Amino acid sequence: MRFSEYIKDKILIFLLHLLCMMVLMAFFYITGYSKNASALILIFWWIILVLWILTGYYRRKKYFDQAAHILEEVDQRYLLGELLPSSPYLEDRLYRDMIRRSNKSVIERIREIEEEQKDYRDYIESWVHEIKAPITSIQLACENHKDEVTRQISLENQHIENDVDMVLYYARMEKVYKDYMIEETDLGKAASEIFMKNKYYLISSGVHGEVACPDHVYTDKKWILFILNQLVLNSVKYKKQDVDEHPYIRIYTERYGHGVRLVVEDNGTGIRTEELSRIFEKGFTGSNGRNGKKSTGMGLYLCQKLCEKLGISIEAESVLGEGTKMILTFPVSSYLSKM
Repeated sequence: MRFSEYIKDKILIFLLHLLCMMVLMAFFYITGYSKNASALILIFWWIILVLWILTGYYRRKKYFDQAAHILEEVDQRYLLGELLPSSPYLEDRLYRDMIRRSNKSVIERIREIEEEQKDYRDYIESWVHEIKAPITSIQLACENHKDEVTRQISLENQHIENDVDMVLYYARMEKVYKDYMIEETDLGKAASEIFMKNKYYLISSGVHGEVACPDHVYTDKKWILFILNQLVLNSVKYKKQDVDEHPYIRIYTERYGHGVRLVVEDNGTGIRTEELSRIFEKGFTGSNGRNGKKSTGMGLYLCQKLCEKLGISIEAESVLGEGTKMILTFPVSSYLSKM
């Protein structure tokens, strides 16, 4: 709060005091009161008025500076009414009371929304678990009766399972911290597990998979598996259609200092330079996704959000027509040096 603004706010009080002084001086003049005494009264009046203005400005500025500091520091700003310091001014107390009542209704609405979201997540998780049972049964039936028809059914069944997993992880995304299971994770085994899970999809697409991951990290294995699965599915989806090409996906690790990078590399269609910075945006499909690939724009968005929750950075390097690298960088504290 600037002093000039405070003075403008008090201009009516100044005018009122000035009018009172003029009336008093007129009264002294009519009654023949001593000029020296009149001047002394005016001087004291002005001194008291200036001190009152300065004191009021200091107290108001201190109060609002405290309120602004609280607003900057607190995460849940709708709690400002509860955290505001007490004030000797009646209008401040009235404003604080109104803010508290307003915030109470906001907090109640937030709780209602949180309950609705919880009910939604619970329903989604229940639905996913119900639908996974027939998906697993279909997969087992296809494994026990292998022929061309069951291979095609198994492939489509895998697509359905991947989509169902995406729905489940999207529902759980905001509550990742409640589902943490941090453990030593063998990145090589995790990558091989993803290739095995999608073996029919890889074979039918003619994509060769390679794994070179001797490193281990501390992380949540199931979330890493989901992230790797999405990256592998993207690589297969956007492989080159040229029959002379030999599409591949390489998953390997690189050490840096005491940390490790996990790289998913392919020789697919690549990503346009102008689109590279947007691939992690929710719903962004890009030119590749619009060319008949049935892309939802949710896979990489989920990967990026989950990486944030896990403390992992994710970035992409790509050259159009040559391929793409998706790089997961694990922090130093996540890395285990295998002696």
